[in-house]
Order: sequence, then C-alpha cells, then structure tokens
Amino acid sequence: MTIKTVAVIGGGTMGNGIAHVSAQKGCEVYLIEMTQAVLDRALGTIDKNLARQVSKGGLSEEEKASTLGRIHGTLKLEDAGTADLIVEAIVESEAAKKDLFTKLNSIVKLEVILSSNTSTISITQIAAATKNPGRFIGMHFMNPVPMMQLVEVIRGLATDDDTHKAVVDFSIALGKTPITVNDFPGFVSNRILMPMINEAVYCLMEGVGEADALTA
Repeated sequence: MTIKTVAVIGGGTMGNGIAHVSAQKGCEVYLIEMTQAVLDRALGTIDKNLARQVSKGGLSEEEKASTLGRIHGTLKLEDAGTADLIVEAIVESEAAKKDLFTKLNSIVKLEVILSSNTSTISITQIAAATKNPGRFIGMHFMNPVPMMQLVEVIRGLATDDDTHKAVVDFSIALGKTPITVNDFPGFVSNRILMPMINEAVYCLMEGVGEADALTA
C-alpha cells in the first residue's frame, strides 16, 4: 500500500512534528485540531521549524513553501475520511483515544491504516475500539520529530503483516529508522529510558554530581 495522504489528529508537539515531516516528504496532510487557536499555533510552529531548516541550508524557500502548501489545517474530523494513514497524537489517555477511534469508525475508508503515537498505552486495547484491529498499529515518534530518527512501530496482537510492512516502508520514506516491537508495557524506548532516569536520581542522591552535571 502506498501512503499518499495522511491525517494527523492533534497539533501538539508530536502532532505538528509528524505533520511537518510527512508534508516535507511529499504527502498531503490534514492536521486536525479541536480549536482554531491550537491549530493556528501548530501551523505557526511548523512554519517556524521549516524556516529554521532554511536558515541552516537544509531546505530551500521553494521547498518550504511547497511543504506548507501540502498541510491543510482543519477543525473537521470528517476530513480524515480521505486519508491512507491516520496518526493519532492526542492526549495520553486510553479513554480519549478509544473515543476518538470509535468516532472515526464511521468516517474513514475501509482500507485506511490507523495508528497511535502513544508511548505507554496498549496498542491492542486501543485497537479494540476500531472496526478493523488488523489495520491498527503503533507509531511512536521521538521528540522533536523533525530531528529524531527513531520510530517505534508497535504491533498489536491483531496487527496484520500488510499493515506492518506499509508503516515500516512509510517510516523509511520519511527518512526515519523504524524498529518493530511488540505490545508490552513501555515498549522498548521507555523500558530503556526509565532505568536510566532512576540511575540519574540515585547519582544526585548519592552526591556523584550536581543536577546541572547530570542533565548536561
């Protein structure tokens, strides 16, 4: 499956970054938010981050303009109906995510791939709110999305092979490095991160170093 149109639901730090990289790599992107103020802020952030790329020589003004031209900000969830891939990037709440995907059941096309950017919530449990759990997968991008390479591609218990392959291929097309993980608490990145944070706290407690040294 070729992914040409992406709907990103949620324009916060992660959502606007996912919209940014998807549009920069040639996808038509619908960035969906609940209020105009939040949407305007998300679009402004994308504009600013693209301008930074231009100033550093990584992007031309023409490429910046064409990228912005492919991003369609909207307050209508129904605009997700034409998407080949939907990436949910809303609040980290299982109830909120399930409610969103329940609403999407009557909007999306049959062959759409549904994904969540969750870093902690079970993909299998969120997928249960959809009509087709086989086409549901996790796409955990790292922050800041335009800069960080890693994407955790998380297979739920029902995720089918075609969905997995399409999302891995799409991640590579974005210039990212996808790793496939299974649906266990914390996935891979957080399982590794938490012991490191705990050890940093112990270092501070034991006087190994001051806080600024540990966070440098």
